[in-house]
Amino acid sequence: MTDPVLKISDANLSLDGNAGRVDILHDITLSVAAGETLGLVGPSGSGKSSLLMLMGGLEQASSGQIMALGQDLTAMNEDQLARFRRDNMGVVFQSFHLIPTMTALENVATPLELAGARDAFARAEAELRSVGLADRMNHYPGQMSGGEQQRVALARASAPRPRILLADEPTGNLDETNGQAIIDLLFDLRDRHGATLIMVTHSHELASRCDRVVRLRDGRIEDAMAKAAE
Repeated sequence: MTDPVLKISDANLSLDGNAGRVDILHDITLSVAAGETLGLVGPSGSGKSSLLMLMGGLEQASSGQIMALGQDLTAMNEDQLARFRRDNMGVVFQSFHLIPTMTALENVATPLELAGARDAFARAEAELRSVGLADRMNHYPGQMSGGEQQRVALARASAPRPRILLADEPTGNLDETNGQAIIDLLFDLRDRHGATLIMVTHSHELASRCDRVVRLRDGRIEDAMAKAAE
């Protein structure tokens, strides 16, 4: 049996807020296999996005351990985490997070350039073509629809060929038609690149396409199903 791509052991997350310390995640233990598609579901405020951020090293666990690709994320500093994400992970956010002063092509090429890829722009162009944006490469985010911006964000996340792809409500800001297109693209990217795909979603349709669904409530894992209920 191969080692899991991600392994979370007894992880807790507490953050300091205006009203004092807030406990967000409690005793999370979870393993994710290579090539698996995992959906994180649950009501608003249940800790789904916080758990995804722990998986990506974007939040540090207050206690417990996060192992990714055999590396201990909880033992890394910010620079080490940034390099690890650059080399191994792609992250897609609900709000796109594109650089407004860069074209679609430049947005996708930037992480490749940071990773030292000499063919960054050629790879970025190929990735934008794969998400149906061949005619929008030189447009800026402000000149594009929400659906087009999310396609750029997907291309940017997948162009470095990450082993782990994290998506936080990737269809949350889109209408039904664009949301469906993004769902199809996510699974196509998973199939083409063989990445492990982990996503937070409120969409029953998106969750139903995952290999496994983990339901959170009040910062705890409530249930882990092999398939979402139809």
